Amino acid sequence: MPVDSFKFLPRLIEMFYRMTDVPAPDMIPWTPLSKPVQDCKFGLITSAGLYDRTQDEPFDLERERQEPSWGDPSMRMLPSNLPQQEVGVSHLHLNTKPILEDFNIVLPLERFQTLQQSGEIGELARFHFSVMGFQGFPPDTTIWREETGPQIAQHFKSEEVDCILLTPA
Repeated sequence: MPVDSFKFLPRLIEMFYRMTDVPAPDMIPWTPLSKPVQDCKFGLITSAGLYDRTQDEPFDLERERQEPSWGDPSMRMLPSNLPQQEVGVSHLHLNTKPILEDFNIVLPLERFQTLQQSGEIGELARFHFSVMGFQGFPPDTTIWREETGPQIAQHFKSEEVDCILLTPA
């Protein structure tokens, strides 16, 4: 199924993005699983720009509107028990309406809680992460590689997470 990353953008910005050369992405380093899934602790990451409306600032969409080739490289930490009514979505490149109705389509916390209760996975981390997947055009992932990613990795290591599911939006 083709994905139209430009569907929710103004036409002028879409034309700018489509006319810009994008460098090829780096290889992804995969790590084999070291134990059975039933014994693993899982952490979740979404690139849908979710945040906890009761305590987090939304991702910086105003700056992105003023600088369309920039994307907010920050992250938000989300608790495993985050209720639907406290979820906010801050993303200019997604239709946020379905996510606000059921955030599990981009961060399947409730699905993983069910897997944990049924014994199909070991545990679920106490906290998970959200980033805003759009990182400019062409993408600049420098801050993700040097700051955001290492911070997320360190947190998951401190929680002894074995597996991470990234749900790209």
